[in-house]
Amino acid sequence: MADNTINKAKKKKAKRTVAKGQVHIFASFNNTIISFTDEKGNLLTSSSAGACGFRGSKKGTAYAAQVASDKAAQLAKTQYSLSKVDVYVKGIGLGRDSAIRTLQNLDIFVDSIKDVTGLAHGGVRPRKSRRV
Repeated sequence: MADNTINKAKKKKAKRTVAKGQVHIFASFNNTIISFTDEKGNLLTSSSAGACGFRGSKKGTAYAAQVASDKAAQLAKTQYSLSKVDVYVKGIGLGRDSAIRTLQNLDIFVDSIKDVTGLAHGGVRPRKSRRV
């Protein structure tokens, strides 16, 4: 039994570098979620206003989105040396603009900004007509 438990030398994981990636910003009225992905869409880092210590109605503020964006961007720059991003913004919260502005302040080149907020087309079925 002791012969089977030979300590194998662990290989050091190679540091992955991603030159260009994507930033997905979901800004609702209650929270802001920032996700950094590579060009295929595989998640690199993510952060949210709730994960940064904001609670309740403070999670939906522009400052909370700025702090969350700063935290996720610092991780992406240090771990993956990310320098160029395409930004995809979804939602109508207060954190939309402040999250993008934070990326530009951290010397991450914003290549394009695209709004991917869902739009209703058709709506729900109307009520039946009233008969008297």
